[in-house]
Amino acid sequence: MPVMTLAFAAFVVGFEQLVQWHYGVLGVVGCALLTVGVKAGNVRCSCLGAAVLALLFTQS
Repeated sequence: MPVMTLAFAAFVVGFEQLVQWHYGVLGVVGCALLTVGVKAGNVRCSCLGAAVLALLFTQS
């Protein structure tokens, strides 16, 4: 189980670095809002983060 947790954490960090490199600060903000919203159970925060990421993905 710790190996799966470590692999998932490495994937998340790698994904955040990729988003920051490709989409800049707004990508990190969207990813952070989505993560915080899902972990806290706040639908408004997670929807806002998903909307920011969707807008960034469609611009490319």
